[in-house]
Amino acid sequence: MKDTMTPSPLSLVLPLALLLAAAAPAAAQSPAEAETRFTTGVMHLREGRVDLALEDFKRAAKDDPKNPYFQKGLGLAYAAKREWKNAISAFRKALELNPYYVDVRNDLGAALISSGDREAGKREFVSAFSDPTNPTPEISARNLGQAYLEEKSYEEAVRWFKTSLGRNKEYPDPYLGVAEALLATGRVEEAVVQLEAGVAEIPADASLHLALGQALYRAGRFSEARTRLEEALKRDPGGPAGRAASEQLRQLPK
Repeated sequence: MKDTMTPSPLSLVLPLALLLAAAAPAAAQSPAEAETRFTTGVMHLREGRVDLALEDFKRAAKDDPKNPYFQKGLGLAYAAKREWKNAISAFRKALELNPYYVDVRNDLGAALISSGDREAGKREFVSAFSDPTNPTPEISARNLGQAYLEEKSYEEAVRWFKTSLGRNKEYPDPYLGVAEALLATGRVEEAVVQLEAGVAEIPADASLHLALGQALYRAGRFSEARTRLEEALKRDPGGPAGRAASEQLRQLPK
């Protein structure tokens, strides 16, 4: 169930579209070639061409080493290559250049945890969550929930996932996370309740229908499970949620 319900920490890095939008005012003060390199790097990274993205971000940062958005882009590219030391260095440089660029603490925390320095990573998430200027505190709280979930500190995980939902009920990840933490401790019906709330808030999200179907299956509520799994398959027929739902449907009693 873990593979279908909960993304890895690095999947929590802020969307590249937000990086590009946030960078626009600062990039306008950079050399034109550096701006172009940065924009092209974002495009390459979004489309999975990580090596090309890395080269463009490197050149942009060389042309304007004082632009924190270029450093964040560089950090994201290094993180995509799992070069944690370089990613951490770039994210720290972005924060050094702009201490108010709070979003980067989410990226830095994820990179630190992936590098094995879990306590430092969690401290970054706490700092980000506690900062009143953080535009996405729900992501910071979700990251903390994910970190505690991986450490099997299930009560802390539940607490942080619920904190994330308290900030943004339309964010699907914490519904998945809190359900996984509850299922890990045998609280199946509580997990069902959380996922039902998620489906009610975000009915178009196939991963929530899948997770709810899986939880209902575990609860022995097979008819309801079938309904949710079929909905997941309908909403994501060729994607990971749809494929997982199809596999789970084959296991349901006739």
